[in-house]
Amino acid sequence: MQVILMEKVGNLGNLGEIVKVKDGYARNYLIPQRMARRATQAAIEEFEAKRAELEKAAAEKLAAAAAQGEKMDGLTVQILQKSGVDGRLFGSVTNFDIAEALTKQGFDIHKAQVRLPEGPFKTVGDFPVSIALHSDVVVDITVSVLGEHV
Repeated sequence: MQVILMEKVGNLGNLGEIVKVKDGYARNYLIPQRMARRATQAAIEEFEAKRAELEKAAAEKLAAAAAQGEKMDGLTVQILQKSGVDGRLFGSVTNFDIAEALTKQGFDIHKAQVRLPEGPFKTVGDFPVSIALHSDVVVDITVSVLGEHV
């Protein structure tokens, strides 16, 4: 299926590009998330009419993400979890826990923006974490998992 990208999508293309993707990816993800529209002739003409407006909105989103990224860069977040005497946690610290801790500090972060390449943390310690605020803005923070002995 051919779609027009309404915003930049990683590993796919930039705003306004017409790309061919699998039908399910378009129907189930790109179109419901308003990241793309079906590339019909009418949609292409409508997009060209609104192109400047959409590019301006995309630039504003990028600027807002960059400003938030400057505030967050180098930030350390402490999360308290129950642990045993050997430093292993009862449970784990997931991207949801990290997003919740950042939200309490005043940042609007969703769990999908938190990148944990090695999976959830299961031990006490300091861990580097990447936060993807925008497809072009990725900020590195430190998550300090503190053990609460039971």
